[in-house]
Order: sequence, then structure tokens, then C-alpha cells
Amino acid sequence: MQSYTIGQAARLLGVSPDTARRWADAGRVATRRDESGRRLIDGKDLAAFSVELAADTAEEAEAPYTSARNAFPGIVTAIKLGDVAAQVEIQAGPHRLVSLLTREAVEELGLEVGVEATARVKSTNVHIDRT
Repeated sequence: MQSYTIGQAARLLGVSPDTARRWADAGRVATRRDESGRRLIDGKDLAAFSVELAADTAEEAEAPYTSARNAFPGIVTAIKLGDVAAQVEIQAGPHRLVSLLTREAVEELGLEVGVEATARVKSTNVHIDRT
């Protein structure tokens, strides 16, 4: 399972590292320490927290100004695998992006809940890059 430092988590959530630290200190997201004493957040915990955070802020946030060709670095929050096709959801700050792709592509990219990925949007297409 992939883990993230406080700084990496902050970048994925679209907040400052200080904000991410305060959330961890308040117990909003679970952390653990590695061998060198850095705080880490497990990918599945970060994915769940990012969905919760997006739901909390969706009501109060204004619509962001973005172009159609943006890259949205985020974290995989859900994967639905079929026999041939797959649906992958990425939470990138307040944005939830859904991509439909082949099951083979999901397996080749090693996508799973909690893994960092970038959704690239062009028109109505959402491409996923493993970061």
C-alpha cells in the first residue's frame, strides 16, 4: 500500500502542509511514523479523507476557473472492474473525476484505491497517468 508524507498529502488535497498537519493533529486523518520519524498517511485513508473533504467543501466553494485541458493530480478513490471495462474515480482537491478505460489499462498502470494518479481532461475525455 502506498503511503504519503504530510507534504504530498497536502499537495493532493490542494491545501498547505500546515493545514494537513493540523488535520492530522486533530485526528481528522490517521497518520503513522516511519523509521525516520516522518508522519505518513496510508493511501486508502487519504482517499477516504479526500472524498469526505470534497463533500464538506462542495457546498461552500465557488466554481473554480479552469481550462478544459487541465491536469488534475489526485488520488484514486474508487475502482469498479468489469470483465473488459473499468471505471476509475480520482479526487483532485475539490474535483471528482471519473474515467472509463479498459480493465487491462487499470492493471498495467497498477491502479488501486489510494494510489496517486493524474487525470488529464480534454473535452469529454479523461485520461489517467500514474504518477
